[in-house]
Amino acid sequence: MKISVLTATYNRANLLHKLYESLVKNKNFGLDIEWLIMDDGSNDDTEQKVKEFIKQEQEKKQKQEENQEPEKGEKKIQIKYFKQENSGKMVAINKLAQIASGELIIDCDSDDYFTENALKIVKEEFEKTKKNNLYAICFLKQDEKGNIDGNKFPNEISTMFDMYFKEKVTGEKVLVYYADVRKKYKHEIENHEKFITEARMYHKMDKNYKIKCINLPIEVGEYRKDGYTSNISKTFTTSPHGYFKYFEEILQNDFKGVTFDKRLYSIKHYILFSVITKNKIRFNNIKSILNRLLILLLFVPGKIKTKKMFLNG
Repeated sequence: MKISVLTATYNRANLLHKLYESLVKNKNFGLDIEWLIMDDGSNDDTEQKVKEFIKQEQEKKQKQEENQEPEKGEKKIQIKYFKQENSGKMVAINKLAQIASGELIIDCDSDDYFTENALKIVKEEFEKTKKNNLYAICFLKQDEKGNIDGNKFPNEISTMFDMYFKEKVTGEKVLVYYADVRKKYKHEIENHEKFITEARMYHKMDKNYKIKCINLPIEVGEYRKDGYTSNISKTFTTSPHGYFKYFEEILQNDFKGVTFDKRLYSIKHYILFSVITKNKIRFNNIKSILNRLLILLLFVPGKIKTKKMFLNG
């Protein structure tokens, strides 16, 4: 079995070694590893750093060919480096997903890395899971102190929409996709923006497939000052059209079982992005009558607040 690790990176040369070293530690768990890196127009020494990783792997291979036996069960890490003009993470991941040759696909940000037994867990779970209508197996993420990001999964089989909008799951999770399903989808970019939440793609996959949830961590990550999450206000104003479409699509769903706080969250953000993008609210596309009424009640105060916060009055 082969897994393709997709990494989009921008000026993170000083952090990539942690991810590389974590892959090295995971080489002996019976999975062939393909690490695909898309450099999103970095101006640091990212390319040189990746070439060093590639050289290390080539030297290991050469030693093995000189009759030095590899460790029992050890697999190779095949590293491929690509570079694009700065277009954003989602464009980079879209390209890498189509190039990937593994049976499994996982995204790993350049400032994250894998736990020491991550691929052992992945291999074992996929070997004992019947694919049926699944598009991925979902795992936990932890910080460097071992604290789980958010909470654990309450159900074994779910969808990403149900997890966050109905089951009160919090925190970032890690999806390991079946490649044949993953390649049918992509991150849809609006108005040449550089970012769109991954959840937009997840929710479209949810309509045809489900995920299996495993309460074990396989990735380690910390939020950084230059990351998307820590700069969410800037992300909102630089990528509003994608977010408008995302929340518009959410409100086209049946909201039966959706928690009230998530209902309000969706409506408030739909109003926010309709104001920023100057797109009209499309009531005919909103399935829930209650959601329509709430939009009518909240639109004016929401418009005032949005202009004050994001449009300087």
